[in-house]
Amino acid sequence: MTAPTGALAAAVLAFRRDLLLAMRHWGQVAQPLVFFVMVTTLFPLALGPELGQLREIAAGTLWVAALLASLLGLELLFRTDHADGSLEQLLLSGQPLAVLALAKGLAHWTVCGLPLVLLAPLVAVSLGVPIEANGAILLSLGLGTGILSALGAIGSALTLGLRRGSLLLGLLVLPLAMPALIFGARAIDLAIHGDSACGPLLLLSAMLVLCVTLAPPAVAAALRISSE
Repeated sequence: MTAPTGALAAAVLAFRRDLLLAMRHWGQVAQPLVFFVMVTTLFPLALGPELGQLREIAAGTLWVAALLASLLGLELLFRTDHADGSLEQLLLSGQPLAVLALAKGLAHWTVCGLPLVLLAPLVAVSLGVPIEANGAILLSLGLGTGILSALGAIGSALTLGLRRGSLLLGLLVLPLAMPALIFGARAIDLAIHGDSACGPLLLLSAMLVLCVTLAPPAVAAALRISSE
């Protein structure tokens, strides 16, 4: 019972540490949110106030903006730990690195993904999205940002220490995120038109379970390779 308890305590400490660091560097946390708001509000300004036209592009706009906004914070997921030596301490701590990676990924989603999800229904008003679709927006982006955080953690670990890691990170994550983008946008579009979004949301849920299961060991292996 000692090892699982120690691993859980270490994961909680890693989670709390990342939250405290994010609060101290709130400007970096706000950048994805500002980008998300700017991108989604530019479309009504460019296309005009026609609600029917805005609703047709609302689902794709919300998801593409969320995807691009999520990429902004992924590069810093492990880079700070690598720069200040904290990553070496994690590797030498004797605790399961996959558990610590899961905790850090959860902290990243709490800081970057969750505020974006909560902000999405407010931004959707500018795209003419009816209030009845807010539930589907929250579920779709909540599941989708979790998938993006898991995939992004793998990409961030693989590109750690590279000069142009941000460019490679986007090239790695964007193709893998396409299925989530398709099903997530489809769920919101169905909800906007008054149809059931259960099918795409269930597929997103299955994808999230798969990513949460497979991503931590992959991140742990990538971190060991990048730190050598």
